[in-house]
Amino acid sequence: QAPLRESGGGSVQPGASLRLSCDAIDQTTYTKGWFRQVPGKERVFVASINWNGRDISYADSVKGRFTISRDNAKKAIYLQMNNLKPEDTGVYYCVYKTRVGPLQASSEWGYWGQGTQVTVSS
Repeated sequence: QAPLRESGGGSVQPGASLRLSCDAIDQTTYTKGWFRQVPGKERVFVASINWNGRDISYADSVKGRFTISRDNAKKAIYLQMNNLKPEDTGVYYCVYKTRVGPLQASSEWGYWGQGTQVTVSS
């Protein structure tokens, strides 16, 4: 069983909201985050949250629209996405930060799962 499992994706119109969930098998103090990928392009950093929720980062493109949170009791993290735009379309992955390099570098993150598809289109 994969250590991380994403859910909550879907197809919505611009301006709509979605809430992604990521369930973990094990409790961990890893920083967790979300990346987005579209076919033929590299994975793009979306948001991250450290183990106690006090250190949060967002990509500039989602600031003010997306909110990342975590519930350690449930071993889960969430991504509330509001005012969705077509450019938010992609497969969203929940990952652990396993290395100490920059947040935006996908190579610094691990345990990539199957992801959940988000499509924003009118």
